[in-house]
Amino acid sequence: MLDMELIRKDREAVATALAKRLDPAEVNRALDDIQRLDQERRALISEIDAERQRRKAEARAYAEAKRAGVEPPAGTDAERKQLAQLESELDEVQARLRTAMSELPNLPADDVVSGGKEANRVVRTFGEPPAIEKVRDHVELSRALGLVDHERGVKLGGSGFWMYTGVGARLEWALLNWLIDQNIAAGYEFLLPPHLLLDTAGFAAGQFPKFYDDVYHLDRQSAPRGQFLLPTAETAILGAYQDEILDAGKLPLKAFAYTPCYRREAAGSHSDERGTVRGHQFNKVEIFQFTLPEQADAALESMVGHVEGLVGKLGLHFQTSLLAAGDASAAMRKTLDVEVWMPSTGKYKEVSSVSWGGDYQARRAAIRYREPGGKQTRFVHTLNGSALATSRLFPAILEQFQQADGSVLVPEVLRDRLGTDRLTPAS
Repeated sequence: MLDMELIRKDREAVATALAKRLDPAEVNRALDDIQRLDQERRALISEIDAERQRRKAEARAYAEAKRAGVEPPAGTDAERKQLAQLESELDEVQARLRTAMSELPNLPADDVVSGGKEANRVVRTFGEPPAIEKVRDHVELSRALGLVDHERGVKLGGSGFWMYTGVGARLEWALLNWLIDQNIAAGYEFLLPPHLLLDTAGFAAGQFPKFYDDVYHLDRQSAPRGQFLLPTAETAILGAYQDEILDAGKLPLKAFAYTPCYRREAAGSHSDERGTVRGHQFNKVEIFQFTLPEQADAALESMVGHVEGLVGKLGLHFQTSLLAAGDASAAMRKTLDVEVWMPSTGKYKEVSSVSWGGDYQARRAAIRYREPGGKQTRFVHTLNGSALATSRLFPAILEQFQQADGSVLVPEVLRDRLGTDRLTPAS
């Protein structure tokens, strides 16, 4: 969440930044409410402090009267109940303030413009679209090559699910293993986290409360503390460090995880979201960094370059875009998407979003650092990115490397893992 002190000191700057994402009138209403609650909270704290001082003075007077052999003054029931009442009011106001603060999105970075997808800006393009005389889409190719069984996937899980089969399963696994090796080589620590997370992890990542209904939850009888299936390993890596103070000398802390991702979002029905492009379960390798504030710019540049390098090594044509405020995650200050070319639709499709969250997630998760020998703590900065989402790499490989004879060339970096340089139609 945002820094309350920043709202107090420079409300205008906060409102201007938030207006890149929200209606200005909505922003002002939210900030009015937050500042009113903050004033109530501070006033109650002052009253409570004054009441505690009065009680201390009363206790001293009582002790002095006892020592002097004088009958001490007796406090009234109303006085005894006053502190408890004030503390109860403070708890209520603080809960309302926390809820109001948690609903505010992050402040977009200065170079992030307002608007939605239409305002995204391509910053780099890699390679050229392949020249394909007669383009077939990845669904047709995967069926002809015996790589994905969409019908049995639906039979097993319902709409939005699929099943990799034969060489298709091997290709998916080869991609994942290659990505794991590449991320280890880049200095990230490999994690295999639980797929079921507590609701506190969803709040820490900034996904709850706004996107609470976008994930699969266990019922409260089975999970009284609240549990859900993770929508991305970002949530797990961040949540693993909740309420911790990190050693500044060991930052940046770099980790990555492979997990399936589970999302309730509607499965794709449009031509550019068919097949494995969008569904309720897909595989993804996620990289994450915890950094000092002054390390964040370099970390973002490094992570984007690393992801671009992965897609480039696969030989795919792609571009990198800086997202406008309205198209980026609400928890992030800045996001760059790496997008692969899909010949069948003539469009680019995101395979990685690399994002810098500033201290927004760290405040929600209470993740701080302390300088060696120092007493004060500060919030870390967090960054995350897909490296990569294979359910979109898979169709991009099929479409970009398709051949006139119906076969598909295997990216060079995967050939040793698959034991072949070409996928051919099943006889």
